[in-house]
Amino acid sequence: MIMPVVIGIAGGIGSGKSTVAGFFAEAGCVVYDADKEVTRLYTRPDVLDQVRQWWGEEAVVDGELDRATIAQIVFEDESQRDRLEGLLFPLLHKRRHEMIEDAADNDVVAVIIDAPLLYEAALDEECDVVIFVDTPREIRLERLRARSGWDEAELARREKAQLPLDAKHRRSDYVVDGSGSTHEVRGRVHRLLEEIIADRSA
Repeated sequence: MIMPVVIGIAGGIGSGKSTVAGFFAEAGCVVYDADKEVTRLYTRPDVLDQVRQWWGEEAVVDGELDRATIAQIVFEDESQRDRLEGLLFPLLHKRRHEMIEDAADNDVVAVIIDAPLLYEAALDEECDVVIFVDTPREIRLERLRARSGWDEAELARREKAQLPLDAKHRRSDYVVDGSGSTHEVRGRVHRLLEEIIADRSA
């Protein structure tokens, strides 16, 4: 059994990390989407039961965790955030491990870890290589303004809570340009995958 290369994706907010992950999926890779996996956990009966015990019925709405309530609780009390992470992180780790094993069984060449806080959550330690999606700030801001109505101040505020971009860039093994047309970025990603596989085989 040949294990797939595990590739993490890092970059600034709005850099296009999930778009890049999607292009890897087009090339036959398996993608672990952290946001989707957390959303899935937020509907699991065992997770819901535990959260009800901690924070009451108001933390669960229509069969899933109420994100606004949970966010307020963990924002105001770091110990509660640690408690929630202690519940979710082992389940997420197990899911990543299962996906990698399934990929190996099916001869998939790579598993992509698409997580908003790859370095901050130490997920880079589970990766063989990390790609930094390098997209100019003005393009990222334009995307975020269109998508979420953010302005420069909001982007700066959000980025302040994350590892600085130059540190993410420095710690990454490969860089892909996230600007340009969809066609251009897709081509870069597919070529980069070939390069990574070749480097791993050398």
